[in-house]
Amino acid sequence: MGFRILMSHTLAQSQRQPHQPRCRRHSPAPRLSAVVLMLAALWLLAACGEDSKHFKLEGRMLQMNSGEFYVYSDDGDIDGFDTIKVQGGRFAYEIPCEHPFTFTVVFPNYSQLPIFAEPGKTVEVDGDASHLKALKIKGSKTNELMSAFREHVANASPPETKQFAAQFIKDHADSPVSLYLLKRYFVATPMPDYQQAAQLVSIIRAKQPENAKVSRLEQQIRMMQQTSAGQRLPNFAPMTDINGNTITPATLSKGVAVILVWAVWDYNSTDMLRQLRNQQTNLHKDFKVVAISVDASKKDVKNFLQMNPVPWNIVCTGEMFEMRQLHQLGLLVTPGNIVVKDGRIVARDLSMIDLSSKIASL
Repeated sequence: MGFRILMSHTLAQSQRQPHQPRCRRHSPAPRLSAVVLMLAALWLLAACGEDSKHFKLEGRMLQMNSGEFYVYSDDGDIDGFDTIKVQGGRFAYEIPCEHPFTFTVVFPNYSQLPIFAEPGKTVEVDGDASHLKALKIKGSKTNELMSAFREHVANASPPETKQFAAQFIKDHADSPVSLYLLKRYFVATPMPDYQQAAQLVSIIRAKQPENAKVSRLEQQIRMMQQTSAGQRLPNFAPMTDINGNTITPATLSKGVAVILVWAVWDYNSTDMLRQLRNQQTNLHKDFKVVAISVDASKKDVKNFLQMNPVPWNIVCTGEMFEMRQLHQLGLLVTPGNIVVKDGRIVARDLSMIDLSSKIASL
């Protein structure tokens, strides 16, 4: 952006009265010019500083004139969840961004799109609401890389997609996309593969040794391996539910219990919460459920429970997935769950159908 200062100075000759003293007047132009230049420079620096600390997402969505998308971040870079308004098929979303991070856009049909935010960057999404798998993202190398992967696996089977993801991680271990794919296809999935996840995260760590998120995920994978079926329920810090009751490992040491991770904004987890409530009426009185909410707002949780009351412990600290106990239990996804019998883990991360069958068999 350039600035042009146009200044004109006209000297007019006029007759002087006889014997009138001639006065020398200093032109203010040089001083005025310096002030204007200084103000312009300050404005330019302020504008550039503001842009360099924001990330902007813009897009066009055919077959969708108006509506809204939800936005959240597993790593807590966004406080709770946010919304993106769609008007006339277009949308724009700007967010403070001082370091790279990943957030997820949730569409009305609950499909999700990862976006990799970088300071000062603007990316564009172009697509059709009826073909969300074919969305194109451009504007940054990382997002274009993710877009290319999504296009590559659009028609692949789940096993093929997992194979492609593993190969992508090996080929692009220095990319934030690899960390996302590792969590998406090997860790935060109904059928996690902790052994392969441990191998792949070591490859990423070799290329990103200073990335704290990689180190944290490596620790979480190790913890999840320790909380697989057959292991004793690990010790975790006491939790306090929204009614002030304390939950400790001893609370779950006898009988059958389910630890469930859920969120108001996640339909699958709230549906699991309702179905567990319906199932409990036919179960033994010693059956327990501890439902840990990863919502940022306790108010949202209480409002949901007023419409959908449940007869068990509901925990919400507002820390989302940064909650210490979730890390101790290796729970990284909604809906996530651990089934415990007499203090020993018998299953984890089951679908609702499998969870119902497991509870009934116990």
